[in-house]
Amino acid sequence: MTEASIPVAAIGTPGVSRFAGILRSLRRSPAGFIGFLIVALMVLITAIVPFFLPDVSPNVKEILLPSGSPGHLLGTDNEGKDVLIQMIGGGRTVIFVGFFAAAISTVLAIVLGSLAAYLGGWVDSVVVTLADVFLTVPQIVLLAVLGAFFKLDSPILLALLVGGLSWPVLTRAVRAQVFSLKEREFVEAARLLDLGTARVVFVEILPNMASFILMNFMIGVTNAIYQLVGLYLLGLAPLTGSNWGIMLNRAWIAGAIFNDASLGWILSPIVAIVLLLVGLVMMTRSLEEILNPRLRDR
Repeated sequence: MTEASIPVAAIGTPGVSRFAGILRSLRRSPAGFIGFLIVALMVLITAIVPFFLPDVSPNVKEILLPSGSPGHLLGTDNEGKDVLIQMIGGGRTVIFVGFFAAAISTVLAIVLGSLAAYLGGWVDSVVVTLADVFLTVPQIVLLAVLGAFFKLDSPILLALLVGGLSWPVLTRAVRAQVFSLKEREFVEAARLLDLGTARVVFVEILPNMASFILMNFMIGVTNAIYQLVGLYLLGLAPLTGSNWGIMLNRAWIAGAIFNDASLGWILSPIVAIVLLLVGLVMMTRSLEEILNPRLRDR
């Protein structure tokens, strides 16, 4: 299978060095490198720093202290809890669910979209019909209904729910890509050698879509974070523990937006979410320029 291996080798053989080259290219792109640093720092801070911070507990003597108060850089909430400590610890769940949900939706989309395009027939019809059904139902309404029937108190369960509802758009895109790739010469050669459906789809075809899949995974992370924060903000998920969505919900209900002393409380999770999403978008746009030859050569 020398002829069939050539296209894959052209993409897959230098895979490790190519990934290292992506990081080097990011450093040549100021926006992309800044975005990468923002995301990396926020992931590290929210994952490691909370282990070294004291537990936040209610303190009736320090309720609604403004930002800049002694010992409370961002002030306190309506229970006297330090806002800065909550903000640092609250990103762990949001980031975990965002990446895990994006991974779930991406894997589902890759498997369903590629098999639908390659096998065709009833498999393609079933996948397309399912995708159309999911796309016609507003996700926020479906999440609200599921939130009423299930106790969404686990980050893993939330990631499964959000990721399990976010696959249709990418599935259609993957399906279209595989339709164009399955007629290539190296795929025909693999078919003639009877290598099997799994080998042809996941070894011969998918490596040629690596950059496309990576870009859509990053977009999936941002969409999953939006949906998760929206669930908490609307009170559709149990308000237990502490994360940025719960902070926003509690601050909004307490009327923090109308209290000058509480601006740090309601703005801190908003700034953290916006900063994370801006970092992801900056990194994603630069990755698109690096991985897309047409944009890279402009």
